[in-house]
Amino acid sequence: MSLRRAWPLWLALLALGACAPVRLRESPQAEAAQAAREAALGPRMQWTLTAHIAVSDGHDGGSGELTWRQDGARYDFSVRAPVTGRTWHLAGDADGAVLEGVDPQPLHGDDGAMLLRERLGWDVPLADLAAWVRGLRAAAAPAEVRYDAAQRPAVIAQAGWRVEYRDWFDDHDPPLPRKVYASRGPAHVRLVVESWDLKP
Repeated sequence: MSLRRAWPLWLALLALGACAPVRLRESPQAEAAQAAREAALGPRMQWTLTAHIAVSDGHDGGSGELTWRQDGARYDFSVRAPVTGRTWHLAGDADGAVLEGVDPQPLHGDDGAMLLRERLGWDVPLADLAAWVRGLRAAAAPAEVRYDAAQRPAVIAQAGWRVEYRDWFDDHDPPLPRKVYASRGPAHVRLVVESWDLKP
């Protein structure tokens, strides 16, 4: 399928966008700053981001222009492939998910991440990514966090995934991630965020 195998310039651009290695540190002050970040951002579950997304399983991959709307437990993804111009749409919540634009008929499933894995070959941990994309620890499993010199997360290791933060929007309070690279084995998910819109 063309969407699954479309792997254009974005991987190269994302690789070039990787910053120099960040000095990692641990300190009580950084832990306190992270606790304050999570207290401020954790309850804010109404937000929209636009980003470039690139996903790979080590062999095949895909990329596109992402619009992600979150409203509590409900998520709504639209991804437009830059080469084909095709758009697929995934919406769901704890009760199930619907994937449209991949097959002629909408696909229904209990879990949106499973639909992406089965139909596109994308390994995207949707529930945890909703926390990681904001620079937060997900609630499902213990996490190890390393911090940069500004006491922002540089790496979150959780549930077998390594999430690296390569750049931030410092004009938000607290700052929000601009570049988020998540990997587990051969699976990679890379987001370069263009804009954030968080509701109070």
